[in-house]
Amino acid sequence: MKEKITAILFVFLVIFLCGVIIFPKQFNEKTPESFPKVKEFSFNLGLDLEGGAYLLYQADLEDVPGGEKEERMEGLRDLIEKRINLYGIAESSVRIREDRLEVEIPGQHDLEEAIKIIGETPFLDFRETSEEKEAIKEEKWKEIEEYLGKERDEITFQDLLDVEESGEIEEWEVITTPHYELTGLTGRHLEDASVVINQLTQKPLITLEFNEEGATLFEEITDRNVGKPLATFLDGIILQEAVVQEKITGGKAQISGDFSAEEAYATARDLRIGALPVPISLVSQQSIGPELGATVLDLAVKAGLIGATLVSIFMILVYRLSGLVSVISLFVYTLLVISLFKIIGVTLTLSGIAGFILSIGMAIDANVLVLSRMKEEMKKGSDIRKSIEESYLKAWSSIRDGNITTLIVALVIFFITTSFVRGFAVVLILGILVSIFSVMIINRALLRAFFCEKISKKIWV
Repeated sequence: MKEKITAILFVFLVIFLCGVIIFPKQFNEKTPESFPKVKEFSFNLGLDLEGGAYLLYQADLEDVPGGEKEERMEGLRDLIEKRINLYGIAESSVRIREDRLEVEIPGQHDLEEAIKIIGETPFLDFRETSEEKEAIKEEKWKEIEEYLGKERDEITFQDLLDVEESGEIEEWEVITTPHYELTGLTGRHLEDASVVINQLTQKPLITLEFNEEGATLFEEITDRNVGKPLATFLDGIILQEAVVQEKITGGKAQISGDFSAEEAYATARDLRIGALPVPISLVSQQSIGPELGATVLDLAVKAGLIGATLVSIFMILVYRLSGLVSVISLFVYTLLVISLFKIIGVTLTLSGIAGFILSIGMAIDANVLVLSRMKEEMKKGSDIRKSIEESYLKAWSSIRDGNITTLIVALVIFFITTSFVRGFAVVLILGILVSIFSVMIINRALLRAFFCEKISKKIWV
């Protein structure tokens, strides 16, 4: 009896947790204010469901050494992602396909705007502090010092908040922002950027090497900026900032700082991307309307409900009480998969929903194998408890092999197809893994809880 209660409580706990994840807003509204709130996850819809822009770019890698092509493509991908994120477009994706980049921007229906956001070849430039703007900053500091009656090193963050609330000093924020202006030194002057380890401190250093024209410019820039910061910008975004220690000649420099080796390699890579840009050109563009996606999503949900209902009716008619148990485990399976969609952040596409519906059939298929084995064992005269255990023991090899072969195909689809089909593979893979848990743990626990010798003797059950 204790085992049965434990099994039922376990299943109810799984259902409850899934319900909280799927409907967090309703849960938070019904719980007391003092009760911890659940994080609200949302479904991520792909282009074919939400609509948006699909762009395909071709990278020119003709002059790039073979060993650097993968790194260049990864750098371009990261750079385009940064450009898109600047506009606050969530759930966009940029994928590498050999020498091409697939860009998906859900919710963005203006193709021209999407193309404008991404731009073309990355641009690297070096900037120095603006003396004019620094003078303005100095004047603002004096105004703030006079207003607060404090020296600059005594002013706290709270003091600045008080200045903001008072409204006495206009544009006081200028003191918090470094002001840079162009120096004329750009990515075309940079020949190489790499990472070395300082033998004394064991910390990473970023080394820069300029061409002849760049070396002359860099010498002039460092000469007038000793003790001042010099910043590197990639696509108008600050990449790194370093204080010039002395005039640098010869066109070679080192950047030191409190950064990890991983950060140093990432910065050096971005510098090389800007220094030796990989040109990209738009080869395909497509806009998908949201109206079509909404209609398709509605039809897909209806198809899923009809399919699950028909499967449930079949299981109950053929396997009676054990079929009902399988339907309950199928319900739990569905909740688990939907919960994982939210937690993992799976981007749902039309093909992904098709994969989910297919996975429901595969999940019930494993239950059919178990229940058929259980019938055979009971015909041999085995008691119900032994029949359940033997059915799982003998059906496991078929369940395992069937799911592994499907998993292999799903992995192949994931790695060699485009994003529109990859959603199918992702959901199918997830469904396969959850279905194994569902049939081997959930369904098994329910069968143990519901069946006893008294019930098994009733043929109609």
